[in-house]
Amino acid sequence: QVQLVESGGGLVQAGGSLRLSCAASGSVFIVNVMGWYRQAPGKQRELVASITRGGSSNYVDSVKGRFTISRDNAKNTVNLQMNSLKPEDTAVYYCNAQGTLGENYWGQGAQVTVSS
Repeated sequence: QVQLVESGGGLVQAGGSLRLSCAASGSVFIVNVMGWYRQAPGKQRELVASITRGGSSNYVDSVKGRFTISRDNAKNTVNLQMNSLKPEDTAVYYCNAQGTLGENYWGQGAQVTVSS
């Protein structure tokens, strides 16, 4: 089992920045890909960004150039730096970890609200 604890998020004006952090504990040795998903009211959960243990990252088109995902394997943490935030970025953001067998683990969620 892997436990994920998120921190960060909050309320910011459009154009501002926020940083999300996620700390993994438990059987972290099974984790390969870590990432961030988000879910806005009335919408499906979508992948925002992901990063492999080797550092290869992937972003949804809508955040490319604005968000940066980073990972510290020694500390078992993954961060999401969000710049130039837009109202459409408002959502609950979830940390995700994928095990070697494809199993998914989720954090509790962090609210990000961007006001116009």
